[in-house]
Amino acid sequence: MTGAGPLTAPEPGWSIEADVVVVGSGVAGLTAALRCAATGARTVVVTKARLDDGSTRWAQGGIAAALGEGDTPEQHCADTLEAGAGLCDEEAVRTLVTEGPRAVRRLIEAGARFDTSAPDGPLALTREGGHHRNRIAHAGGDATGAEISRALVAAIRGRPGLRTVENALVLDLLRDAAGRTAGVTLHVMGEGRHDGVGAVHAPAVVLATGGMGQVFAATTNPAVSTGDGVALALRAGAEVADLEFVQFHPTVLYLGPDAEGQQPLISEAVRGEGAHLVDADGVRFMEGRHPLAELAPRDVVAKGIMRHAAALGTDHMFLDGRHFGPALWEHRFPTILAACRSHGIDPVTTPVPVAPAAHYASGGVRTDLHGRTTVPGLYACGEVACTGVHGANRLASNSLLEGLVFAERIAAALRRPGPAPAGRPVPWAAGRTPLLPAEARTEIQRVMTRGAGVLRSDASLREAAARLSALAGEAAGAPGASGKPAEPGVESWETTNLHLVARVLVQAALRREETRGCHWREDHPERDDDRWRRHLIVTAAGPGAGTGTGTGAPTGTAADTSTGTSTGTDTGTGTGTGTGTGFPPTVRPTASTAFPPVVTEEQQQ
Repeated sequence: MTGAGPLTAPEPGWSIEADVVVVGSGVAGLTAALRCAATGARTVVVTKARLDDGSTRWAQGGIAAALGEGDTPEQHCADTLEAGAGLCDEEAVRTLVTEGPRAVRRLIEAGARFDTSAPDGPLALTREGGHHRNRIAHAGGDATGAEISRALVAAIRGRPGLRTVENALVLDLLRDAAGRTAGVTLHVMGEGRHDGVGAVHAPAVVLATGGMGQVFAATTNPAVSTGDGVALALRAGAEVADLEFVQFHPTVLYLGPDAEGQQPLISEAVRGEGAHLVDADGVRFMEGRHPLAELAPRDVVAKGIMRHAAALGTDHMFLDGRHFGPALWEHRFPTILAACRSHGIDPVTTPVPVAPAAHYASGGVRTDLHGRTTVPGLYACGEVACTGVHGANRLASNSLLEGLVFAERIAAALRRPGPAPAGRPVPWAAGRTPLLPAEARTEIQRVMTRGAGVLRSDASLREAAARLSALAGEAAGAPGASGKPAEPGVESWETTNLHLVARVLVQAALRREETRGCHWREDHPERDDDRWRRHLIVTAAGPGAGTGTGTGAPTGTAADTSTGTSTGTDTGTGTGTGTGTGFPPTVRPTASTAFPPVVTEEQQQ
C-alpha cells in the first residue's frame, strides 16, 4: 500500500539503531516501552516534549476496571458496549475488561499509588458517566494521570539500556523495499542530544502519540496533541477508522466565547460524587433526559447541555457542587479546585460555568487486537489507535485502561517471535507534501470549531471542507501571509498534520448521515442502524492520483485479525479528474475512482 508524500523536511543527518521505537510517552507508550525493553529488545522512546508532558498526566477522573466487590468484567463490558452506540468491537471490549484488572494491578506493582478507602485498605472506587458500578480507581483525588505518569517515568528512568529522545517531533515512517517499517524520521527541538533531522532505524514502530484535540479551537488536550501519529499513518498508507467520532467532554470550565487552546477540565468524577448540572435558575435539566441524569454517557450530557443552552439563548450551563463543602473539594478535587480559583471561581460557594470542548478521539489508526496496523511493522496503541473498544463514544475512564492493556499486547506480539529485521530504508515513491504556514493553525482550529464541532450539518461541514481545501491549494501554490513559502520547522509540520487530520475528519463526518454517539448531525438527528451501523475507513494513496466523487453501498467486508487488513467490495458509480491534490476523501465505488485518500465502509458485525 502506497502513501501520500512525506513532509517537506531536510534529509536525516544522523541515526540511531534499535529493535523497537516507541513514539509517545503517555501510559500507552511508556508501558509498551517498558514491556519491550524487559524482553531484551533495544528500545528507544521518542517524545515530543518531556517524558511526562503528554495527555496522560492531565487525566483527572481515573482508570476503570472491575476491581470492586460485586463488579465483573461482564458488567464493565455491558456499560462499554452501551456507550459505544453499536459500533464497539465486542471481542476488543472483552479483551479490555478481562485483561484490565490484572493490568491495573501490575501498574500498582510498578509503583503507582492509588487512593484507598483506608490505610492499607482496598482501593477507593468511584463512578462516572455511563458506569452502573463504582469501578473508577483514582490517585491524588483528581490527579490520577499525573500519578500514573510519575510511576511510569520513574520506571523508564530506572531501566538500564532503554534510550529516550525528548523534545523530538517524529515526522514520517521509513520503509524498506518490501514496504515494511524500517523506522522513523524525527526532528529534535534544540534541547535534545542531537540537532536537526535524524532517524531511528527499527523494524518495529509503536505509535502512542495521543490525540488530535488541537484541531479545534477549545480543547482539554495539551498543546502537543496535534494529530501527528494519525497524520504519519495516513501518509504511510495505513488505514484510519472512525475519525468523525470526536468526544466533546461535557464539563469544561467555561472561560468565555473566545477562549482558545487548552481549557481546564472539570472531571466527570465531580458529577460521580454528586454534583448537579443546572442552568442559571438552578434547574437540573438532565433529569428526565436519561435514567442516569448527569451520569449519562458523555455524548448524552454534552447534547443535553447544548440543547438546553440553545433553548435559553446562552452558550454554557453550570455545575453545582456547593453542597460538597470545602473539605471534600480540598481532599477529593484539589487540582480542579485550584484551577477554578485561579480563574476567579470558587466552586465551594459558586456554581462553576461549564461547556463542552473537544476531548478525545474515539477513532484513529486502525489496529487488530495485537496493535498491528495495515502497514507491516507499524503498531499503534492509546488514543492514536482505533482498537474497536470505544465505538462511537468512549466510556469514561476507559482510555487509560486501553493504553495499558493494548500496549502490553503489542509487547507480547513483538516477543512472538519478534519483527523481522528491517531492510535499508528506501526513498518514498511519492513527492513531498507541501507545508502549511504556522499562521494557518488558528484558522484551521476556528474552521473546525464552526463546522465540525459538537453540532454539525451538511452545510457546516461543506463550508469547512471548502475552506480546508483552499488552504491546501494555498500551501501547494502560493506563499503564506509573510509573503514567503512555509519553511520546514516544528510549527509548519504541526500545522500540516492538523490540516490533514482535519480534512479526513470532515469528510468522514460528511459521509456519516446520522447522529450516533459523539457524532451529532443536526440535519440527520436520528441514529440509523440499517444504513450506518458500520465503520468508515480512510486510506491515503498519494498526491497526483486525482479527485472524484461517487456513491455506493458495501456488499461485503471481512477483517483479517492476523494481519489487520480488510477486504470488501463496493457497488456504484463515480468519476475522477487528476488535480494533483489527492483530496477530498470520498467513497470508493469502483477501482477506477480509488483516488487518495479513500473512504470505504465496513459493516459492524
